[in-house]
Parts: sequence; C-alpha cells; structure tokens
Amino acid sequence: MTEKELFFKHVAQTSDAPLGLKIVKAEGTKMWDESGREYLDMVAGVGVCNIGHSHPEVVKAVQAQVEQYMHLIVYGEFIETPQVQYAKALTDVLPAHLNSVYFTNSCTESVEGAMKLAKRVTGRPHIAGFNKSYHGSTQGALSIMGGEESRRAYRPLLPGIMHLRFNNFDDLQRIDEQTAGVVAEVVQAGSGVAVPEIEWMQSLRKRCTEVGALLILDEVQTGMGRTGTLWAFEQFGIEPDILLSAKSLGGGMPLGAFIADKSLMHKLTYDPILGHITTFGGHPVSCAAGLAAFKVLKNNMEGYHVFEKEKLFRTLLKHDAIKAVRSRGLLIAIEFDTFKQCNAILGKCIEKGMVADLFLFAENCIRLAPPLCITEDEIQKACQIVLEAIAEV
Repeated sequence: MTEKELFFKHVAQTSDAPLGLKIVKAEGTKMWDESGREYLDMVAGVGVCNIGHSHPEVVKAVQAQVEQYMHLIVYGEFIETPQVQYAKALTDVLPAHLNSVYFTNSCTESVEGAMKLAKRVTGRPHIAGFNKSYHGSTQGALSIMGGEESRRAYRPLLPGIMHLRFNNFDDLQRIDEQTAGVVAEVVQAGSGVAVPEIEWMQSLRKRCTEVGALLILDEVQTGMGRTGTLWAFEQFGIEPDILLSAKSLGGGMPLGAFIADKSLMHKLTYDPILGHITTFGGHPVSCAAGLAAFKVLKNNMEGYHVFEKEKLFRTLLKHDAIKAVRSRGLLIAIEFDTFKQCNAILGKCIEKGMVADLFLFAENCIRLAPPLCITEDEIQKACQIVLEAIAEV
C-alpha cells in the first residue's frame, strides 16, 4: 500500500476531505512536499508557527534539552529548568497578578484547567461562554464552545453553561453571582475574525468584577504577537483574571498554559490535593522550544511590523467577489458569498502553491494567518494567488 493509502486506513480522520499533502520539510514561511514542490504557508500551522517553521534557535534548544533529559515525572514534582525559566519569562511580560503558570499540553487542557480553577476559587456552579466561540474539543471545552452543530452529537455535556452573544451589551447582565467564570476570546477567530468594541470588552471586565466572576481570556490564537501586540487584551485596556495560551506558545511543540495569580492557583494544591494534575503537561522539551521561540518573538516583535503588513494585505485584497476583509494584525478573514466558492478558491490556491484555511463558524470566509516573519514580497505573492484563484473559480 502507498503511504497515502496507509494514512487513510490507519490514521484517524477528522474530516472526510483532508488536504492529504505529504510535507517533507518546512522552514520559515514555506513547506515542501515529497516532489520538491514549494508551498507558501498562510496559516502558520493554524496559529502554531508564529515565528515561522523550524526556527534555528528553537531547533537548537530542542536538541540541547533532549541531550539533558526528556520526561522525568508527573508535572509539578521536580524542578525542571525549562519550565521555571519559561514561566518566569511569561510572567515578566504580564500584569503583576498573572504570576503563576500552569503548563498543559494543549489549548483544550488549558480551558479545562481554567474552568476547574474558576469553580474552585468561587465555589459557584456556572460558566459562561459565547456563541461562535472555539475553545477546544474535550467535553468541558466543548460545552462552552459556541456552536450547537458541534455540540449536539455529544450531549449530555456539562450543566450550568450559559452561551451569550459576543459583543452584545444586553447579554452581559446574564452574568451574575452564580457565575464562576466567563470564557471569552479577545477576538473571535473561528467566527471569521470578529473584533469586539473596546467599550464592550471593558464592560465585560466591569461586569465580571461587579459580580465576582473570573474573566478568563482565551489568547490561544490571538496571543504571541498575532494581533500586533504580544497579547491582544493589551489593545482593549483590560486585564483577565485567568489567561489562556497554547498553539504558538510551544514554538512548534505541543504546549499550553493557564495563568493566574498565585493566590488563586494555590487552591488547586489542597482540598483535594492534586486538584489538577497532568503527566506530560509542561514537557521540558516543549518548554525549551517555547522559551526559545518566545525570546525570538520578543526580540523581533517591532521588526515584524505586523500592523504595516496587515495594512498591505487589506490594500491588495481588492476584488468584486470579496465581500469584506476583517483583520486584527495578521489574523485575517476574506469573506465570499458561499462555502462552495471559498472551498473552490482554496483548492486553486493549493494548486498555485499556497496553503490557506477556512473558519469553523464562518464557512464563507478564507483564513489567512501567516508566520509573522512573512515578507512584503511574500504578501504580494499570496494576495496575487488569491486574486488569480478567484478569477479562475
């Protein structure tokens, strides 16, 4: 059997139409398949490779850590230098109360941990999320995810969940003294880059404070420089009680985190002991990779010129078939009439050597979220490919 046949036979599928490309190398903004064909990666591993694929500093850090040790013991027992150093580096650039990091393996585990922490701290039963939000696929994260089509096959899910309308002032009043936490994306990525009003985000923060609910901000896709600042919440003049991160947090390796004040996080250590535990969370190789990538990001953040590149994309993406372009930094949605049209355009883009993607809750939009190191020439090439694909569909 060919490797493609083995892929379909033995690797569990998440859709009935995977891209099926066999990539043998990736570096910077580019990937190469087994025939040597080059592809421009315009989704950065779906938000994982913000500084680009296989950055030499990350590769060097991984190699060095593997030579020292890999897995030692369940998370939180031994002092492991990569975890300690990365936690310190993250808290150094966060508000003072976000000073304790719990490393996980992924986005959805960070969400689960934050939901547990909110209930443990407040003693309250309810969690609020927002329609058209995406926070992961485990049952707790799925319960707050904002799409019934994704949830209905797996009911019963968690009780006590409220789904509110994003960027809707009236729904904020549903957050009350029974609400343990409110989980919100700073910019809703899965709904086609929905950017809320600054006043609404500030009202959300104020309402949570008024009733004693913890504000849990999901920066899994918007963090690590994606929107032009290190964290997207900085652009809204608010601070979360719990911050969620993953995807690019690991520099290409699996890593997530939820971050809160030590006084809150400490409650997971007693009554019961081991209130939240993971075997591989904060894996030392992942933390070494993440720390190396984070240093690269911080040192180059201004040089990435994210806002200027966003403006260039918006300038070049002009066509009668494009209904709208929504963006925050290098998280971009190109809106068309239908899913069928989008899917056909995506297929043409791949034929022309560029990989883009769709959105979970906005099937008539194409996602562009390239590595932050993308050059102006590459942006021009990507936009030209999109326009040529539109013309051929």
